[in-house]
Order: sequence, then structure tokens, then C-alpha cells
Amino acid sequence: MNAAWKDYINITKPRIVLSNLIAAFAGFWLASSWKIDWMLLIVTLLGSSLVMACSCVFNNLLDREMDVKMARTRNRPLASGRLQPRNVIIYGTILGLAGEAVLVMVNPLTALLGFVGILVYVVIYTAWLKRTSTWSTAVGGISGAMPPVIGYTAVTNEIDLGAVLLFAFLFCWQPPHFWALGIRRIEDYRAAGFPLLPVVKGIQRTKIQMIPYVVLMNVSTALLYAFGYTGLAFLFVTAAMGLTWLYYCIAGLKAKDDQKWAHNIFKFSVHYLTIVNIVMVLNTQ
Repeated sequence: MNAAWKDYINITKPRIVLSNLIAAFAGFWLASSWKIDWMLLIVTLLGSSLVMACSCVFNNLLDREMDVKMARTRNRPLASGRLQPRNVIIYGTILGLAGEAVLVMVNPLTALLGFVGILVYVVIYTAWLKRTSTWSTAVGGISGAMPPVIGYTAVTNEIDLGAVLLFAFLFCWQPPHFWALGIRRIEDYRAAGFPLLPVVKGIQRTKIQMIPYVVLMNVSTALLYAFGYTGLAFLFVTAAMGLTWLYYCIAGLKAKDDQKWAHNIFKFSVHYLTIVNIVMVLNTQ
């Protein structure tokens, strides 16, 4: 594989796509209750991956000038000039159209949710709020919470309580996860001119704002058990890990080393999401 193809793969952000596919798989499994239509699952994951890849490609495209200003991102294919914007626009458009065509074969609702995910992530989050408002992280969480809902509605073809709780869970997970990264990379984001919450309002304010999201995330996972979507194992694991995360957030208000604290919270949030999705699959009712 030559460098150009590697760069085209890189701008789809494979790690983010994989993480979201795991969430979509968990949502599909939860709705299926172990009665799996394997062909439907494969088609759903294929369509979801193409839609997510499209969103990431356009995110890279729109962020290329700001990426140049950040040490972490200045070597990205577009920021470094290895890929040309015109070619990337064509590439992203093909991915998006292909993804939507596949999701339409699943059902129109999943295709609509996929389109909403692209619209929110590319237009509302990346092109608008990421450059203008501290609300970018919260609003961007709408697109990030779509994968499990897409997986769920691929089976149910409707948005019911289960879909709402899955959305709430992943929506609430995202701001404290991303703000931890923002604290770790605060100087990079400041240099690039992103009005991220830690940059605009300060680290302490950001720590305080993480707490209600973690609380509501714990409520949403408890409700998945309370309404019979998952079993006791899921409740115990999510309660133990969720309350641990809440403790870390509260303890972080007095942390002396913000960078170390943010690094630990960020790593914990990644492990939390992976474990919760696995237990959700294994302990679906």
C-alpha cells in the first residue's frame, strides 16, 4: 500500500470508526435479544462504517487549517498537503452516498439517522460550533450518540424507550471524555483558536461541568436495567465503573496536577465505554 492510500484511510479516522461500530453492534444486539439476523447486522455495520468514515473525512477537510497550528495534528494528510481538498471532497461524498444507500436497504429510519449524524458532525459541529462556541462538545455529542441508535433501529425500525436510553447514555459519556482530552491538550487547542470549554472557561469550570454528565450517564445505564433491556451484571458493572468515574471527577476538583488527572480520566473513559458495550452485549435480556 503506497503512502497516498494510507493517507486516504487515515482521514477516515479508523479508530473512531471502530469504536463507533462497537457501539452500533451493541445497540443492534440489545434490540435483537440474542435473535440475530446476521445478514442484517453485516449490512447495518457496513452502512454505519461508511457514514462514519464520510463524517470523519469532512471533519479533517474543514479542520485542515487549524490542524496546522496544533502539534498533535499538523502532520495529518490534509494539514501537511499530502492530500488535495478537491480529491478529499470527492472521496468523502462517495463514502457518504454509499453509506446512505446501504442504510436505506436496512430501513429508511436508519438512513435518516445516519444522515442526521453526518449533518450534525460536519455542518453544525465542525463547520460552525467548533469555531464559535463552547457548546460545540455537547451539541457534537448528538452525532456521537447515533451509532448505537442506528444499530438498535436497524432491528426495531422505530425509536422507542430503548433507543432513547442508548442515545442518552452515549450522549452523556462524550463531553467528560472529550473535555479530559481538552485539558490534556489545552495549549494546542488555545494555539489553534478552538473555543473549547477549558480554553474559554478554565480547567476548574470544566471539571465542575463534567459532573452532571457523569451523573446522568449513570442514570441512563441504570434505566436500561430498570426497564428490562439488560440484566443484573450490566447494572453492577455500570454502577461500579460509573460511580468510580464520578468519584474521580469530584476528587479532581482538588487535584494538584491537572494534566495527570485529565490523562487518567481520559484513559478511564475509553476503558469504561469498551467494557460497558461488551457487558451490554453479554447481558442483554
